[in-house]
Amino acid sequence: MGSSEFVGYCSFTKAIEHLGDRWSLLIVRELGVVGPQGFNDLATGLPGRISRSVLADRLRRLETLGLVSRGEGPEARPAYRLTAVGDGLMATLGSLRVWADTWLPDDPGMLDRDPDIVLGWLAQRVDPGRAPERPVVLELRLHHRYDRRYWLVLQRGVEPYGCLTDPLLDASRYVYLESSLPALLALARGRCGWSDAFGDGSVTAAGDPDLLGRVTDWFRPVSDPPCAVVAVQDATTAHGRVSAPRRSAADAGARPRS
Repeated sequence: MGSSEFVGYCSFTKAIEHLGDRWSLLIVRELGVVGPQGFNDLATGLPGRISRSVLADRLRRLETLGLVSRGEGPEARPAYRLTAVGDGLMATLGSLRVWADTWLPDDPGMLDRDPDIVLGWLAQRVDPGRAPERPVVLELRLHHRYDRRYWLVLQRGVEPYGCLTDPLLDASRYVYLESSLPALLALARGRCGWSDAFGDGSVTAAGDPDLLGRVTDWFRPVSDPPCAVVAVQDATTAHGRVSAPRRSAADAGARPRS
């Protein structure tokens, strides 16, 4: 490791050592967004439950680091406020929030609880004009849940639809995908492109090489809005298929497992 890389690494570890607990950055953000606050206001305003002893300890540490100072606030009461050093963290916290909004799921259990909604989002990202002429089934698994599988059926001229059980179509027309949950939700919401997901390894694929090479073509670019006419998240039939309005007669050939 070069000397410049070592210096950067040490700076990063110092930041994590001093600010990497659950509460310190939340306190900085609260003071940066709301402004000067008294101890009691901070204790009740922070998200979650922080004990008074922990809050007092974190404020002392932030004062020692020079991020927070204590002085007279509104109505002549003692209040904590950010210093110029603490205010310099706000842009970084803003970037961290944007990253979290994009990549970290709000609810990790969503796919288990409401898989039809996620399949509906994925269906809305399909480009109808570039879907395969013959039906293709994308079988989805999560890295940490090998016991759960979900299916998305694509065919040109037919609205894409999701299945909660195997649609039992031609086995040669299956593409098998494994994904992390954050990557799958980012793809479903149009925050990440398939080429990027394959490139960084967050999604892996197996199946017919010709089909594998065309997966990225079947979906809209990240900059495009979702397809407004596709709505696959409405309900689930007794056969495990996620329903979509205006289904064409070509769907009748699918044989969902009961």
